[in-house]
Amino acid sequence: MPVARPDVQAVAGSNTFQCMSKKLPGRGLRWRTSLANGWRRASLRRRIVIVLLSATVLGSLTLLTAWSRACANDACPSLAPLAQYDPDQASRVFAADGRLITDFGLIRRTVIGLKEMSPAVPSAFIAVEDKRFYEHHGVDWLRLFGAIKNNLLHASLSREGFSTITMQLAGNLFPESIDRSKRSGLAGIARKIREARVAMDIEKRYSKQKILELYLNQIFLGNGAYGVEAASQRYFGKSSHDVNIAEAAMLAALPKAPGTYNPRRHPDNAVRRRNVVLGLLHSDGAITAEEAESWKSYPLALSSRSDFETHAQYFVEYVRQILTARYGANLYKAGYRITTTLDLDAQLAAERALEGQLEKIESGQLGRYTHQTYAEYNEKHVDGEDGNTNTPYLQGAVLVLEAQTGNILAMVGGRDFDDSKFNRVVQAERQPGSTFKPFVYSAALESGRTFDDVEMDEPVSVPMPDGQPNWEPQNYDGRFTNAPMTLREALRRSINSVAVRVGLKVGPQAVRAEAQKFGITSRMQAVPSIALGSASVKPLEMIAAYSTFANLGTRVDPNPILRVEDKNGNVLWEPQPQRHDVLNASTAYSMTTELRGVVTSGTANASVYRAGFTLPAGGKTGTTNDYNDVWFIGFTHDIVAGVWIGFDRPTKIMPNAQGGRLAAPAWTQLMLEVYQRRKAPGDWAQPEQALIPVEIDKTTGFRATPFCPEDAREVRYYVPGTAPKEFCPVHSPFRPGGGP
Repeated sequence: MPVARPDVQAVAGSNTFQCMSKKLPGRGLRWRTSLANGWRRASLRRRIVIVLLSATVLGSLTLLTAWSRACANDACPSLAPLAQYDPDQASRVFAADGRLITDFGLIRRTVIGLKEMSPAVPSAFIAVEDKRFYEHHGVDWLRLFGAIKNNLLHASLSREGFSTITMQLAGNLFPESIDRSKRSGLAGIARKIREARVAMDIEKRYSKQKILELYLNQIFLGNGAYGVEAASQRYFGKSSHDVNIAEAAMLAALPKAPGTYNPRRHPDNAVRRRNVVLGLLHSDGAITAEEAESWKSYPLALSSRSDFETHAQYFVEYVRQILTARYGANLYKAGYRITTTLDLDAQLAAERALEGQLEKIESGQLGRYTHQTYAEYNEKHVDGEDGNTNTPYLQGAVLVLEAQTGNILAMVGGRDFDDSKFNRVVQAERQPGSTFKPFVYSAALESGRTFDDVEMDEPVSVPMPDGQPNWEPQNYDGRFTNAPMTLREALRRSINSVAVRVGLKVGPQAVRAEAQKFGITSRMQAVPSIALGSASVKPLEMIAAYSTFANLGTRVDPNPILRVEDKNGNVLWEPQPQRHDVLNASTAYSMTTELRGVVTSGTANASVYRAGFTLPAGGKTGTTNDYNDVWFIGFTHDIVAGVWIGFDRPTKIMPNAQGGRLAAPAWTQLMLEVYQRRKAPGDWAQPEQALIPVEIDKTTGFRATPFCPEDAREVRYYVPGTAPKEFCPVHSPFRPGGGP
């Protein structure tokens, strides 16, 4: 058997390889290059894998370290306060009928239960903010890893959000510990980790329903509103209990960017975002495709105003001052429910009536007007001040009271609250002019005089002390009849000479004491001119004084508040009417009867009775001698209302300014509108056994005879012993030259 020769075989193999190489030129080189590249590629892959594994391990270790250190040194907040969740809530101010006027507080929030909200509200928020809300435990890890993948190149977790509802809640509840403004870089990552840890702790302690309720009450939704209830009121003018699917979707559209999607400022953006939410609701199966398309076409039906805060601003400020004195800082954070006495319809009517009359005066329709108008003032864009008490344009004030209770139904303290917050109803002191005269006459009646008594209508000259010239008051028109005049006629025609004579006989001290009985607290000097309303008074007190006539002797204090409740509905304060007996029934009835005569046949006849207000009503016009102030204060059986017009710095309004021409028309317009919605008032009942009826010839003041003309006869009521005893001597068959 031949023995093999390895060396020959080796050579042969080598030759063979060489021969093959020679036969296939270049193939060996390519093969060697390919082999080398393969080794290099494998090495690169190994290096990449190693780098990735190292980065993953390092990142994991870093994240684990960051996770464990996120709450070190008490960096994470305690969840103990959540057990007694009690965020600052604005106190809400309501009209008497329950309509929201405004609120007091830096944060507008009203906390309500989840069951009190429309079911569409939580569904919409879950659809857009956290569709896996009921599946995760505070952190949606699937969403987190997706965000990491999409944002890896940006080295930040903030470019694509992954915050769950619970994480958002954590950030909103504890802004000091979790600063949501930190959105990028290491600070953003640290914040996210802390937020996630707190969210997981919240989920361990509270149910999903409780977390969702806290979130929906805490989240900021633009327009100054925190929580869905406040936002629903601000945007839609109704509770979140009553919103429809499109409105719920609109609320849910806001957390992403409340400014960008604010429907009042950016309605197009808001609708687009709302429709995205509606699409998500369909994707989640909450609504059908047809419903989604239908709601997408729903108009952006915002309320014309989120509340009535642009109205009754002087009234609201008056209420705020009263409640601040009573409750202090709690008023702005305790979430009180304040039900006021305000009748919003009456308030709007008062604002319209006053502004309409002021514009009519400024336009020259009622006489030559030479002052700067309100419109001209506004064209100059002059910025007012909170305490501005000297606006250069014509001002006015209105107060409407419920006669029996004193409840303030309407208050207009000036023409422009933003320009001047000075409340002319409450803070101003103005001369009342002839509206003061009823106090003079009531004092006279209480001293034993009657309206059938007469005084001379002729010039009066009253000596003054210290060598001063005699005081010689004039009648409004500068003329005197130089004849006797009954007190009844003098009151109805507002004759100054007679009022002064009556005041002098009663005594200035008695007149001042009478005014104080009527609730006038301003400083009044007991001087002869007090009879013509020379002492400055607060309109609030002056108008409220006339409730004495409406109530036949009983005055009531003005009151703006029905009740104050805490956020749980417990009544904290419920003011009761404060009544004061001023006049006995017979004197009050006599005064009321004669003040009715001012309206039916006196200085207010043209502007009230003949202008269309024919319901039983009394009142008195008022004009100061220098034409600086004009008034009309009137009343029915159930309402007392007063109008004042003038300049902040006492200035002559116009020549021949009269309360009957300038102020009374605004009162009439106001009352006509008020009684379109209110039951017509009845007449005043004659007090039993207090007065006796006597038929009088009103042209003579004596008892009527069968021969007196029908149109001269009038039944009048007298306190026993004060009625005229003599019969009319003019219309008698026995008078000289007379006959049957």
